[in-house]
Amino acid sequence: MRRLHRVPRTLTARLVAIAVLLVAATALAIATATTLAMKSDLDGQLDQRLRESLYLTVHAPRGSEEPGGPGFDPGRDLLQQEEGAFVAVLPDEGEAVGRLRGERDRDSWGGVEDLGHDQLEALADIVSDDVQTARLPELGSYRIAAYQADDGWIVYGLPRDEVNRTVAELVRLELLATLLGVLAAALVGTVVVRRQLAPLREVAGTAHRVAELPLASGEIEITERVPERLTDERTEVGQVGAALNTMLDHVESSLDQRHRSEQQVRQFVADASHELRTPLATIAGYTELARKRPEATGTALDKVETESARMTALVEDLLLLARLDAGRPLQREPVDLSRLLLEAVDDARVVDRERSWRLVLPDEPISVLGDEARLHQVVSNLLTNAHKYTPAGSTVTVTGTAGGFAVHDDGPGFAPDLAPRAFERFTRGDVARTRAGGAGLGLSLVEAIVGAHGGSVDLASAPGDTTVTVRLPDRTSA
Repeated sequence: MRRLHRVPRTLTARLVAIAVLLVAATALAIATATTLAMKSDLDGQLDQRLRESLYLTVHAPRGSEEPGGPGFDPGRDLLQQEEGAFVAVLPDEGEAVGRLRGERDRDSWGGVEDLGHDQLEALADIVSDDVQTARLPELGSYRIAAYQADDGWIVYGLPRDEVNRTVAELVRLELLATLLGVLAAALVGTVVVRRQLAPLREVAGTAHRVAELPLASGEIEITERVPERLTDERTEVGQVGAALNTMLDHVESSLDQRHRSEQQVRQFVADASHELRTPLATIAGYTELARKRPEATGTALDKVETESARMTALVEDLLLLARLDAGRPLQREPVDLSRLLLEAVDDARVVDRERSWRLVLPDEPISVLGDEARLHQVVSNLLTNAHKYTPAGSTVTVTGTAGGFAVHDDGPGFAPDLAPRAFERFTRGDVARTRAGGAGLGLSLVEAIVGAHGGSVDLASAPGDTTVTVRLPDRTSA
């Protein structure tokens, strides 16, 4: 069997429906209470007249006529009563009699009629001392009261037609008033609720306009915001508006960061392709030279070997950066950083005698947790940079500190426009300053490796005063 999908109702419709239901329920409750109170009051008045009429019928002086006696006429005073009233005598022995005040017309008060056999039997079945409501055949609803004489019952009854008509009219008026109240509540509620929800629709409009923006790619600027007047967090709508603005700020920031990342990836791919193309072109050229000039084979093979080594180093650096970007964990073992710095500076002194290499270590050994091979690569890259980018005669000082070290040189330093991008990949200075032909990955690897260890790298550079500071977590913070 196919299920029918319910049409979703708007918040406006639900709120108006609730308001209408509350009005309707309140009106019905008031109407019910009013009707019951009116009915009880009318019945009370009718019972009061009933008792008075019964008393007069039973106890009014009539000479020798005793109530229920042979000379007692139950219909004598009915002409003075309201139409529809009746008096009946129900003797313990003998035939029951009863008289009914007939309907009056324009010119007379109407006559007195005898009660039928069925009506008298109905009275005989229900007669008691209590005032009660009875439904008599062909006569309708009555309030009846009875007096027990020595040899039977005298029953007096008044019709409830007037009470019923009054209650029915009241119910009709109440239903009409309730209907009008419900319609008024629906109309007024719709207007009020729509006005109250107008700020929420404005917030939703802002969200819809943002949703229509092309956010898939490219540089994106989200200028849409919820107006400040709808961001007061003391109100529910203000909380929604403020939350939406905060979310849009985060989305805009994330999209901007994504765009920068995309640009960096494109630039990275372009730079890597360029760096790999040069050694590949060199290898291809010298291979062709060896084929055409066999006597140059040795020189060509040497050059091919050199370029292959250069390309291999570049690929290894790129693979290492990719692994670090992927979050692959490094080894976590105690590393004697003091010994590592000492060996690296000694190696630099052997390789480069044109510069002055100094090492300053604290009295206590420096111990950190990390990957010793990668930390050695960090120190080597920094010392290699100092060797490449400082003139002969410069002084390079390596200072060990608790949980890290710093490399300082008195060379020309980084160009002002280059320093902020020093740790970006494939970032290099001008050709004259980059005589060693590096690929621009050294500092990028330093930052990536140190970051993978949970540390940080800072650069401060000025002519004659350049310092790279590396901070690593010590063994107690593992």
